[in-house]
Amino acid sequence: MPDPADFTAIIPARAASTRLPGKMLADIGGVPMIVRVARQARASGASRILVATDDAAIRDAVRAHGFDSLMTRADHPTGTDRLAEACDALELDDTQIVVNIQGDEPLIDPALVAHVAQTLDRHSAAAIATAAHPIDTADELFNPNFVKVVCGADGHALYFSRAPIPWARDALAGGERVFAPGLPALRHIGLYAYRVGFLRRFPTLPQGRLERWESLEQLRALEHGYAIQVHVTPQAPAPGVDTAADLEFVRRLVEAQG
Repeated sequence: MPDPADFTAIIPARAASTRLPGKMLADIGGVPMIVRVARQARASGASRILVATDDAAIRDAVRAHGFDSLMTRADHPTGTDRLAEACDALELDDTQIVVNIQGDEPLIDPALVAHVAQTLDRHSAAAIATAAHPIDTADELFNPNFVKVVCGADGHALYFSRAPIPWARDALAGGERVFAPGLPALRHIGLYAYRVGFLRRFPTLPQGRLERWESLEQLRALEHGYAIQVHVTPQAPAPGVDTAADLEFVRRLVEAQG
């Protein structure tokens, strides 16, 4: 675990899910998924953990397991907007750090959460910190569902894309989908730390053209000139839960771990 940074962990948890309805309360080893996420957040060293939800059943389940929960509006277009409402309700100072942990990541590594918070704490020029890990296969590089990020020498994100970036011109000149040895390709991990002042401004920022084309919300910050610092971790994170198959896989992992 890295040296601690003072941060609040907020877990946005919508009731609606098109691919797996009710997944926030799905049972994993006798515990609702959202509670498992909160437990991982607690292990990260967060000074406070809050589940921000629009659903009374999620609120009640979280509170029954000893965690704080806040009812938020149901009409937020993004989880980041929900975080902004939660920051106002908590009366957090603009300089404070909030880590957004997705409610469908029951196996999120607490140390990675702490690293992302620490990264933002140590880079005062950044409004956001996030994470990435190295890609080493063509399948990952060319999969549009795997978001890639390229960074500058200072670790600031230059661009996020569903396309294979950086593009290995010589290795790909023949049209084959191959992975060039040594290519510094990074897959983005959807874990974010924010300064509260940025979270309050984010809902007022117009949606960017690149954001609309790529369908990547983080591009809005880059398009409006906000720096995103990237922490690179050597390993891919544990799987999240988007589908029924994902849920069964995670249940088997938890069962195997005892």
